[in-house]
Amino acid sequence: MDPNILHNIGYGMYIAASHKGDVLNGQIVNTVFQITSEPVTIAVSINKKNLTHEFIESSSCFSLSILLEDTPLSFIGRFGFKSGREGNKFKGIKFERLASGCPVVSNYSIGYLEAKVVNKVDCGTHTLFIGEMTDSKILKTGRPMTYDYYHQVKRGTTPKTAPTFIKGEEGTAAKDARMKKYRCTVCNYIYDPAIGDPDRGIQPDTAFEGLPEGWVCPVCGADKSQFTKEP
Repeated sequence: MDPNILHNIGYGMYIAASHKGDVLNGQIVNTVFQITSEPVTIAVSINKKNLTHEFIESSSCFSLSILLEDTPLSFIGRFGFKSGREGNKFKGIKFERLASGCPVVSNYSIGYLEAKVVNKVDCGTHTLFIGEMTDSKILKTGRPMTYDYYHQVKRGTTPKTAPTFIKGEEGTAAKDARMKKYRCTVCNYIYDPAIGDPDRGIQPDTAFEGLPEGWVCPVCGADKSQFTKEP
């Protein structure tokens, strides 16, 4: 059995968010889909260990912000590899709170929708929350980021709590004999010298050793000392 076949199932990239009183939290999700059209119902899969799961359980509502293709990895890393238990993910970014109290981001977002939970399904490690849409808005035109684009073009990685995580999965960097690649030991992001870090002005053909001293992992923010050379 080859689990890589699962990469051929289509997914998007979203920020699912909710609240618990005045406290906000959100996370990157890719398992989102529409179930019905009248009324419009949307499903999202959330890991039971995540703070967002706790907040959706508490508030019985959630929001989904649809991310653009040009969303930088650092922004995705903030919501995908940081814990809301350790800090406010919404600090310093543009967002608004909807009537339900759920926050939606305006940075790098095509638009959003809001839903009230009408049902949920226990899926073992995850809960599938089913919500009836109560609000939605298109913020700008653009191409929504797909999960495949995130992996193949943005070179992003998948946290272990994601429903699409595959044990032993490695980054998608192609082999390059000229300069060594380096892997982040925190989130498994691979720095590929052939590509550089275009989001932050690091040009292709920049060796890892040539990166600025203050450079950090574009996904999780780990510093250079937390990278190891690939074989």
